[in-house]
Amino acid sequence: MAKPKTTFFCQNCGAQFPKWQGQCNSCHEWNTIVEELIQKEDKKDWKSPTSTSKRVSKPLKIDEIDLSQEKRIDTLNTELNRVLGGGLVPGSLTLLGGEPGIGKSTLLLQISLKLPYKTLYVSGEESQKQIKMRAERIFSGAENCYILTETKTQNIFKQIEAIEPDIVVIDSIQTLHSDYIESSAGSISQIRECTTELIKFAKETATPVVLIGHITKDGNIAGPKILEHMVDTVLQFEGDRNHVYRILRAHKNRFGSTSELGIYEMLGAGLREVTNPSEIMISKKDEELSGNAIAATLEGMRPLMIEIQALVSTAVYGTPQRSATGYNAKRLNMLLAVLEKRAGFRLGAKDVFLNITGGISVDDTAIDLAVVAAILSSNEDIAVEKDICFAGEVGLSGEIRPVNRIDQRILEAEKLGFSTILVSKYNKISLKDTNINVQLLAKIEDLVSYLFG
Repeated sequence: MAKPKTTFFCQNCGAQFPKWQGQCNSCHEWNTIVEELIQKEDKKDWKSPTSTSKRVSKPLKIDEIDLSQEKRIDTLNTELNRVLGGGLVPGSLTLLGGEPGIGKSTLLLQISLKLPYKTLYVSGEESQKQIKMRAERIFSGAENCYILTETKTQNIFKQIEAIEPDIVVIDSIQTLHSDYIESSAGSISQIRECTTELIKFAKETATPVVLIGHITKDGNIAGPKILEHMVDTVLQFEGDRNHVYRILRAHKNRFGSTSELGIYEMLGAGLREVTNPSEIMISKKDEELSGNAIAATLEGMRPLMIEIQALVSTAVYGTPQRSATGYNAKRLNMLLAVLEKRAGFRLGAKDVFLNITGGISVDDTAIDLAVVAAILSSNEDIAVEKDICFAGEVGLSGEIRPVNRIDQRILEAEKLGFSTILVSKYNKISLKDTNINVQLLAKIEDLVSYLFG
């Protein structure tokens, strides 16, 4: 009997070592190297365990490669299409990660049920009856969706040969295992081998494959980091299970932008697309309250109106607190220093709390002006008029700096019924016929005098 072959893998980055050691040389993490049982044998083609056919590819001149047949597949889901860059690319591999219970399986099952294409949904976590119960709640009357409960890749490829689906969904990649590797499902070597087999299948047949991936407690995709390098697109499904809104972002996309964002609302009947996210970001109030300001920001190509909330109060314990939710805390400290130095507001002995409503995080520096307005409004206890919004970056010398794509921000503010938008006087505005009043500011002092006289 042949001696079992083993090797050592780092559970954090997937690096391989001939023997155990305490620290990984690649990622420098301690105690992450474990021994795994492997078996190296001649691998057959993915089509069947007995197939020996090999397809040899030939090099082509780049101007001879035909793109006329490579059209994206419409998922019939506007938000997902936007994040993917227009739809699924034939032969692509997409990885969707997210917290447990956030709605990954619900999203892909919902899309699989509604697609007019033949779709194979492979689940290694739920039985066919469990998926049927969820499908009845989400969408009834699906004719092109096939459900398979299987974890062995060789059996999955047999069913793929029989059904010949247009799209394959795997839920999840951590539950699959291959006969060519003897380690358990979810191990480094199994994840890498199963993904390699799926990539070969996708590229040879031009069939898009969507994988669901578990994440670690740090929020990263579980398994080797090489998994994210192997796939074409990495999507992250974010949100709080205690809230109804979910955000879909692209962390990697070979076929589109990584700055796009999709928003969903979790309902009993599945995930509803939020086509106008500005409505959920701005709270409805009957009376004006101090400490609130509306900012015009951009996520990819999509303009958003978000609400900034600030609370300024006397520091009770002597040491002032600085807390920011959804905003960079270091940038908040910078803006407070600018207000103290350039505008004369004594905020050094006061607590300052900042929050962006809707549970999203914003990196756009164009919301600086709204942050300053909200802080000053709370400090003076004077409400900012609810039909005023802001779009401007604040510099260290107190000047209001211009921001990109200002015309899009102005049009979004006008569409949502705002009467005035405050921007930098150095912005080049090409809009002529607008019903919104565009107020130009040069420095922080202009903002203070405009809002509070």
